Amino acid sequence: MEEKKVIHEGLITETFPNGMFRVLLDNEDLIIGYISGNIRRKSIQILRGDKVRIEVSNYNSTRGRIISRLPTKKNKNYKD
Repeated sequence: MEEKKVIHEGLITETFPNGMFRVLLDNEDLIIGYISGNIRRKSIQILRGDKVRIEVSNYNSTRGRIISRLPTKKNKNYKD
């Protein structure tokens, strides 16, 4: 049986040196997010203030996996 995951959009509020981030979700929850392998392989930079899409498990809603970086108004030529 596959585990159900919920996808949220959030804002990076704090970065940690080991590839972990504090993310403020669209429903005002603060969680810890870590980078997915695909983002790590493609060397996509995630900085404070970026909007991201994050996948959160129903079992542990305090941690999530960052699956993509969303385009911002500053970066119009953004490609993922």
